[in-house]
Amino acid sequence: MDVRVSEAMLVTVRLFAMLREQAGGGTLELELEPGATVDDALARLAQERPVGELLRRLPVQTAVNREYANGLTVLSAGDELAVIPPVSGGEGPRLHARLSGEPLDYEHVRRLVDDPGAGAIVVFEGVTREVEALDYEAYAEMAEQEMRRVLEACAQRNGLLAAAAEHRSGRVTLGEPSVIVAVSAPHREEAFAGAREAIDEIKERVPIWKREESDGGAGDWVHERPALHADHERDEAAESGLDREGA
Repeated sequence: MDVRVSEAMLVTVRLFAMLREQAGGGTLELELEPGATVDDALARLAQERPVGELLRRLPVQTAVNREYANGLTVLSAGDELAVIPPVSGGEGPRLHARLSGEPLDYEHVRRLVDDPGAGAIVVFEGVTREVEALDYEAYAEMAEQEMRRVLEACAQRNGLLAAAAEHRSGRVTLGEPSVIVAVSAPHREEAFAGAREAIDEIKERVPIWKREESDGGAGDWVHERPALHADHERDEAAESGLDREGA
């Protein structure tokens, strides 16, 4: 299947499992406008039958050139975009943890916890405020591993269906999110409790440090916690799809 527009760049899309079956093949060529993002590519694919209907219902992940990528990732001509449906792995909750040097994508993280059994989805954003920027440094190899441990424990304790967390490294400017945590659960009580526990534990346990920046230049490293500190964040929690079974 080829999906083409005029004067556009060519991207190879890889499909797997149920998506591959619906599309009738594991590879397709997609033409997009220059500067298009992963989200743009997914939106185009979602319009195609029969794979589009299934794609709109699945909490997929994406990878560009064999590295996980979020929806804001800009594609280039010749890129390989893999659309990855949920993997088999028993009846446990779905987990996703990622450290990124690129801007975080709220909708991408939220989609990762979509579940037909969810009556509530809670999304938390920690956002830079009051200073020009925050500069984050991480022990990257350990940070993702520890975030995943935090999410796994929170999911088990609170009965979550899925949990996802993405954290920035590098410079995060005023108003930009430095961390996004999303969880889904059958009822709102579990979802709110799980999201709160997850962000609190990430703050305390994950080896990420930050330094404030202002007009006067780089400031001191913040030592109170190994990761986020509430003095320069705004909490934004959003709840949706409340209680299909009566929360």
